[in-house]
Amino acid sequence: MDYISTTEAQREEMLATIGVASVADLFSDIPAAHRFPDLDVPPGQSEWEAWTELRRLAARNQDLDEYPCFLGAGAYRHFVPGTIGHLVSRGEFLTSYTPYQPEVAQGTLQAIYEFQSLVCELTGMDVANSAMYDGATALAEAALMACRVTRRDRVLVADTVHPFSRNVLATYFHGQDLTIEAVPAWAPAATGNSALQRRTDLADALDDRTACIIIQQPNFLGWLEEVEGLAEAAHAAGALLVVAVDPISLGLLRPPGAYGADIVVGEGKWAGWPPDFGGPSVGLFAARQRYVRQLPGRIVGATVDEAGRRAFVLTLQTREQHIRRERATSNICTSEALVALGMTIYLCQMGKHGLREAATLSLRKAHYAAARCDRLPGYAVVSGAPYCKEFVLRCPRPVPEINRVLLDRGIMGGLDLGRFYPDLDHHMLVCVTEINTRDEIEALVAGLEAAR
Repeated sequence: MDYISTTEAQREEMLATIGVASVADLFSDIPAAHRFPDLDVPPGQSEWEAWTELRRLAARNQDLDEYPCFLGAGAYRHFVPGTIGHLVSRGEFLTSYTPYQPEVAQGTLQAIYEFQSLVCELTGMDVANSAMYDGATALAEAALMACRVTRRDRVLVADTVHPFSRNVLATYFHGQDLTIEAVPAWAPAATGNSALQRRTDLADALDDRTACIIIQQPNFLGWLEEVEGLAEAAHAAGALLVVAVDPISLGLLRPPGAYGADIVVGEGKWAGWPPDFGGPSVGLFAARQRYVRQLPGRIVGATVDEAGRRAFVLTLQTREQHIRRERATSNICTSEALVALGMTIYLCQMGKHGLREAATLSLRKAHYAAARCDRLPGYAVVSGAPYCKEFVLRCPRPVPEINRVLLDRGIMGGLDLGRFYPDLDHHMLVCVTEINTRDEIEALVAGLEAAR
């Protein structure tokens, strides 16, 4: 092994110390037939040859800039200002080190503090942590936090919350004496037309064991949930209201804090980052001040040093390595600070007016696309409630067949909702954001017509 710097004499000394004759003896527990298998690896290449091969392989990749994309369902394409890539790649930010030592990490701590402050402004909540792994794990941690706060064991989650988030929630609750109940919120209308009817009032499912109600706003189908009075009903039953949000939509919608939410979570990646094969992500987590000591993760706070200068420190650290194991609120280890920094730069550069414009353009373009699709013979927009950038389209054929036709025309179609809701077979979830052009929307309409 040429890359090992130890000399032969040093290796022999180490082998003698542990009582083996050779390096090969270290692998004696592995059956001989499997110790040194022949690997189908090409011979070594020069650096130039390797780069040529890597470029050839990379050229086989396809990216969303080549395809008009109408696939959303939790992963969204929004405009990413060029300044983000430039600023987050500065050497000062390129570290995986968690900033435990404030004397050497003031810049990183300040960036996280600004992120927390922006999340609070965006959601209308009192406190926010320094980020979670992603939106799904943030939702699961919120449910666990609600159970700790209320000392109850039953969680109600609307079935219009993202199915993947509900799967993560089930994983987090596995093996614990806690119960998850999915509440069916919407169903096809009995008349068979293009409307959906509300199936269950979430407040009706509350009882004295309920720790929280979890909703998504806008929900997985793109529609706005009815939130008026929901927090009051939950609080009257001794439960909390947990809301999962799309941060871009908050450029238009009321923040959850304004309608009584106790915990707000969400996926922040799409505010400042493109869909890059799914990860890494950054989960948002904000809550009321009275629950601050139950928040998972870390919180950066502002203080002053001995000289009276403003300084930043990790105010709350609730992992088991910091406090007694039984008092720990999470075991979150990985810092998502770089992705959080991108979101921070995005919100600062866009400002409230830019964020509102991104949300408004997405809404208007989605409604324009919906109107065009609704006029196609055999198609119908399913309207269960007001919607923002996603809408449900009933199709005359199975959605996978339609998507194959669209892909042949260089268009990425929407999500097959039948995968998650049997009642919505032949229904497609279509996403339109501010970066979809009129020409792309017209190409989608023409593709759908060709796929009938």
